[in-house]
Amino acid sequence: MGRLTGKYALITGGTSGIGLATAQAFLAEGAQVAVTGRNPQTLQSAKALLGDNAWVIPCDAGDPEAQATLAAQIAERWPHLDVLYINAGDVTHGPVAEWQPAAWDRLMAVNLKGPYFLIQALLPQLRNPSSVILCGSVSAHIGLPGSSVYAASKAALLSLARTLSAEFLPLGIRVNGLSPGPVKTPALNKLGLGETEQKTLQDDIAKLVPLGRMGRPEELAQAALFLASDDSSYMLGTEILVDGGTGNL
Repeated sequence: MGRLTGKYALITGGTSGIGLATAQAFLAEGAQVAVTGRNPQTLQSAKALLGDNAWVIPCDAGDPEAQATLAAQIAERWPHLDVLYINAGDVTHGPVAEWQPAAWDRLMAVNLKGPYFLIQALLPQLRNPSSVILCGSVSAHIGLPGSSVYAASKAALLSLARTLSAEFLPLGIRVNGLSPGPVKTPALNKLGLGETEQKTLQDDIAKLVPLGRMGRPEELAQAALFLASDDSSYMLGTEILVDGGTGNL
């Protein structure tokens, strides 16, 4: 029997990268899995890869009204929710001088506002016991230049892991953070770089990691599986860093 047999799990931003790898890991452990995404191409490719075993749902992670709609869809089809993995995120980086209010608002909507109101909307459906996993980032710890807005959003999300754990304790809902370090995902392809520049960037990023390489989505998926399962039943309001040692610098 799998570690998630009989459980229902929702993964936001689950159509590529870490989220997709986690969906595959959850399915392999017996869960009923739903994933969300916004890009039509990744939605289609996730459907093809995951097949009929997963429910692929178009959803804008930064729209609070869309979160309410998503919660209603889940309630209509599933009896309850055992696992919620907030993984969708905006990874935009840039120097302070270049940030504009609209871009700030969009990143904060995707990384903080949307997740907050999704949790609120799903609260009646989260089972006792259940697990909520919030995707943080090592950037919340290391002060990387250019990451000011992104890191602030992730630090806020990790703070929610602590405060919501206290508030939801009587409901049997555990909330924990999962913070990746540099991971090789399709998000790197969204930077508009040529092949040579892309390779140089990845090499530069790998140099920041004591282990000397970027992480793999599958490595984060295994950590998410641990937090989703009963193996982590004694963990509450804390954070797992899967970062190759980056946060220790």
